[in-house]
Amino acid sequence: MIRINLLPHREARRKASRQQFYALSGLVTVLAAVIWFAGFTYINAQIDRQSEKNAFLKKEIVVLDKQLEEIKKLREETEALLARKQVIESLQANRSETVHLFNELVRQLPPGVYLRSIKQDKQKVTLIGHAQSNARVSTLMNNLDGSPVLERPELVQIKAIPVGKRRMNEFTLNIYFSRQTTEETGKGAKKPGGKP
Repeated sequence: MIRINLLPHREARRKASRQQFYALSGLVTVLAAVIWFAGFTYINAQIDRQSEKNAFLKKEIVVLDKQLEEIKKLREETEALLARKQVIESLQANRSETVHLFNELVRQLPPGVYLRSIKQDKQKVTLIGHAQSNARVSTLMNNLDGSPVLERPELVQIKAIPVGKRRMNEFTLNIYFSRQTTEETGKGAKKPGGKP
């Protein structure tokens, strides 16, 4: 019987398998390093690109903030101009209001009533004065209530005080002045010749 020694053949086969394993391990290591380097490079490129975008956006945000400040200033200036315009229009529309108020007060003031102070706050008019009696204050309130431009007379207080050697009644009275538009003022104005 012939005996064949297979040990060298097995050893050669093991050696070839080992070399093949080392070659594949090296190839996988190189491939992993290439993939890692490509991924690292790609991620760094993306980070740099995003940083550039962020820097650009920050610059644009600064520019937009400046523009928003300018727009805000322009709006404030516009609102201030509109407020001035409204005040001027209001003054223009009601420039004869004080004259109408004084004329109406003179018409409605009964004898024995003397005004000491007149104060107007928008449409509210506060009258402070002296009257010879409470009845004269009541007459004044009735007259003011019947006025076409004065309304809602409210007696705040009335008290007796000595004025010189006479006893007078000091009163505080609130009334409301109804504002007339320029059309109403034009209709109520007298035409030349004294006829309305």
